[in-house]
Amino acid sequence: MKKTILFLALAFTTSFAFAQKKLVTTSATISFDATTSIDALPKATNNTAIASLDPKTGAVAFEATIKGFNFTNPKIQEHFNGKGWMDSDQFALATFKGKLSDLKKVNFKKNGTYKVPVTGILTIHGVSNAVTSVATVVVNGKKISTNSDFSIALADYKVSGGAIGAGKVAKNPTINVQADF
Repeated sequence: MKKTILFLALAFTTSFAFAQKKLVTTSATISFDATTSIDALPKATNNTAIASLDPKTGAVAFEATIKGFNFTNPKIQEHFNGKGWMDSDQFALATFKGKLSDLKKVNFKKNGTYKVPVTGILTIHGVSNAVTSVATVVVNGKKISTNSDFSIALADYKVSGGAIGAGKVAKNPTINVQADF
């Protein structure tokens, strides 16, 4: 399984290397916070997401393995990957494909911080839904970084579990996606 994921990541990265000026990283960070007043532990981070940005068209994408999310409590991680929650054996990836909606607001040749709407399709747990957020694009020399925060409703992605109903896991976790290109 790890060899397959590594091969796919390498193939994905290689295909972007031959594309015109498309930026790619295999170390983007996706984190989520599903804490509640009852439980502060449902937080996780995945530092091995693949992300791409095409400065010419504004196309953005990310892909993360569900099992790549790390929790401080191993028991929560076990529940998260299990059949009652993310069922990561069946639904191994989370993906987003979208676009920076107002690309003319970003000058990729000038240092600065630019806020721009981003829209696209987020697929989690085999369910795809439209997502709209605001992305922060930072240009610093030849380095470009992106950051976006948004919230989703777990029910919209058919993610359920007893802890959600019991109030131990937020029904609408906050997600952060950060990539340095």
